[in-house]
Amino acid sequence: MAIAANFPFFTESLFGVFRLKQPEKSAWIRIFELLLLYFLVLGIARLLETFMGNAFTQGWQFYAVTICLYLVLGFPGFVHRYLRRRSD
Repeated sequence: MAIAANFPFFTESLFGVFRLKQPEKSAWIRIFELLLLYFLVLGIARLLETFMGNAFTQGWQFYAVTICLYLVLGFPGFVHRYLRRRSD
């Protein structure tokens, strides 16, 4: 989950595969990638839970907590991309 949360901030290509026409990704593309990877991680976790036994139903509280945890785990990548001083 931590790797997926930081991934959009460390690559300049879309999902690490597709090169974009502009030299740097916009913040909106990074947010889109972040949300898409969040749902991918949730899907993988759901599959693992189903494979291991009973999959429990989750309420909105579960998703609120996991999105907050995901954003906190992605904070180091955000700091690296936007808040760190660069020696240009």
